[in-house]
Amino acid sequence: MEMTVYCNLTREQAALYEATVGEMLTQIESSGGIQRRGLVLAALVKLKQICNHPAQFLRETSATTQRSGKFDRLTEMLEEVIAEEHRALVFTQFRKMGDLLSAHLINAFGPTVLFMHGGIPQRKRQEMIDRFQAEGDDARIFVLSLKTGGVGLNLTAANHVFHYDRWWNPAVEDQATDRAHRIGQYKTVQVHKFVCVGTLEERIEAMSEEKRKLARNIIGSGDEWITEMSTDALRDFFTLSREAVGEY
Repeated sequence: MEMTVYCNLTREQAALYEATVGEMLTQIESSGGIQRRGLVLAALVKLKQICNHPAQFLRETSATTQRSGKFDRLTEMLEEVIAEEHRALVFTQFRKMGDLLSAHLINAFGPTVLFMHGGIPQRKRQEMIDRFQAEGDDARIFVLSLKTGGVGLNLTAANHVFHYDRWWNPAVEDQATDRAHRIGQYKTVQVHKFVCVGTLEERIEAMSEEKRKLARNIIGSGDEWITEMSTDALRDFFTLSREAVGEY
């Protein structure tokens, strides 16, 4: 069962988002070629980070609540997962966001949280997988970097999958989801895809849903297609909508 979880930005996120868009549009108007593409891709990464949590964008060492609508909503939903004694996978494409998420979730839920990324040795990875899969173990939340957790892992103990930030490549996201939804899974798997309202996340999500085939053929190839948009199209694509900010 797949569902999109729509989240609002905080005022801090909205201010950072608008400042980043404004700076990017000013710079690309006087650039071209490879330089222009580089500026758009850099802005894209920054906007993804801002939607995740200001602490990631500002390179802070810890993340707190009340600063990111997405961050707070994930915490609330994982509280329900723990209360129901279910298990969840949380995917992020950013190692830094994984660090921030796992530290926050360990503080909130204790040693029930595991975090796997590219720097974890193979033996340690298998220990973490075995612990998560064991019925008698208390490990119920497994944070994974998307590339590390996207292939080859069997994590059928999970019946919830959270895509905290989006790769915008349906094939990569499907591979990650399939860590839980594969042979041996006997429970219904609920897949939660997080999207910030009024931002580029919502616009790309709409394109992916309306034109799934296009998403696989074009969006699925990465973010490069965005760099070919005209400046006016980029302005419409990136500009923050009024409904983006929540009650913070």
